[in-house]
Amino acid sequence: MDFDKINIVKEPTIIFMGTPDFSVPVLEGLISKYKVRAIVTQPDKPVGRKGELKPTPIKEVAMEYNILCLQPVKIKDALQEINALEPDLIVTCAYGQILPLELLLIPRLGCINVHASLLPKLRGGAPIHRAIIEGHFKTGITIMYMAEGMDSGDIISTKEVIIEEDDTAASLHDKLSVVGRDLLLETMPSILDGTNSRTPQDESEATFAFVIKREDEKLDFLKTKRQIVNQVRGLNSWPGAYCVFEDKVMKVWKCKRGENIFDDKFPGEITAIYDDGFGVKVGNGEVTFTEIQLAGKGKMKASDFVNGHKDLVGKILK
Repeated sequence: MDFDKINIVKEPTIIFMGTPDFSVPVLEGLISKYKVRAIVTQPDKPVGRKGELKPTPIKEVAMEYNILCLQPVKIKDALQEINALEPDLIVTCAYGQILPLELLLIPRLGCINVHASLLPKLRGGAPIHRAIIEGHFKTGITIMYMAEGMDSGDIISTKEVIIEEDDTAASLHDKLSVVGRDLLLETMPSILDGTNSRTPQDESEATFAFVIKREDEKLDFLKTKRQIVNQVRGLNSWPGAYCVFEDKVMKVWKCKRGENIFDDKFPGEITAIYDDGFGVKVGNGEVTFTEIQLAGKGKMKASDFVNGHKDLVGKILK
């Protein structure tokens, strides 16, 4: 997209709120066209064995561009400081906290959000994961006004994105972050001059994409081939689907639908060895695991795992 073709309506005071990698292209696009007065992100978190504090991806952008960065533990603790900046507009993208009404009322042009779904579908914190896990064929980006309810505000603009058969949460994440950047920049001029559309969401069509929990990661071999494959795709590259092999956690990073039925096998039973991995009995047939990871080990091709584990056929994954 050619950022230079987008006209700046005025020099508004903008505050950006975001935290993860997904927000980075959106923020960088905004910086390319507008003056971002301040950035609000989550506090630094300890990482690694030494527990060293690591800045959020958005804080790293703030440091690169020398922009004021606020990191309140609770957003209410920063209300006074945000209000003092007298923002015209607050733009949020995957910030990570629910914004109180007091904050939504601060900017004269309101608070807008870049959300990774076609609202009112998939409201909540894991719309990318859930879109694939639930077998959606399309998703997209919604630019919306923020309201007190979860992702319930009026829709300003949307852009559809097709979910390809080989998409994972990681690949879809990257596509949507770029679409989010472009759609925001296309929509900003109309927001700033007050000519944008504003469409209330149809509450009867609302669905929810709740954050991924540990129980969402566990494979249930009673499910269908399509459900298993979608779950694996939807949890790649984080946090990963898993099962248990000989009392050890086995992450499953890639798998595909098989053609064989194996009516005489139990769900979770290893059915056969193939050139690219090994088959596992599921509810309506078989899936083939092609990339796995045992606890404490690195990712590996399932075919390499087969070479180091004899007599796999007949063993049960739980």
